[in-house]
Amino acid sequence: MLPLPSVWSSSRRPSIPWTSSGSSVWLFCCSSRTAFNLETCRLMISMLDRDMSGTLGFNEFKELWAVVNGWKQHFVSFDSDRSGTVDRQELEKALTNMGFRLSPQAVSAITRRYSTRGKITFDDYIACCVKLRALTECFRRRDTSQQGFVNFQYDDVSQL
Repeated sequence: MLPLPSVWSSSRRPSIPWTSSGSSVWLFCCSSRTAFNLETCRLMISMLDRDMSGTLGFNEFKELWAVVNGWKQHFVSFDSDRSGTVDRQELEKALTNMGFRLSPQAVSAITRRYSTRGKITFDDYIACCVKLRALTECFRRRDTSQQGFVNFQYDDVSQL
């Protein structure tokens, strides 16, 4: 795991709020040594924005840092050809390893959504992981009987 930059490891609160605005996203992306696109950064922030304020507090940022580093290690471990991308087969293995039981059709749809010419970059892998995490959490909250079936209203889906 990459160490948290010293500016954030102190007990002082950062002077810049962790929002999806350009400057804060830039700060996060530079500090993580990964060039995430703006939409991926927005997805990551919304994943941990529990009060729906559009911002992350210091502890939430530290949690995001840890989650992204875990996904990075996971990505690297399944990038078997060391190309810096994962293909459909590598993605399927990674998702299965994370505990997702997806049909081949679902994996193909995910690959089409997040790949360019069949290759998924780390940025898109993170976006995919964030979306799958959000969908899974939403599904689990509604599947109280753990039957694998839920009903969604339009408003529920629009918030994903």
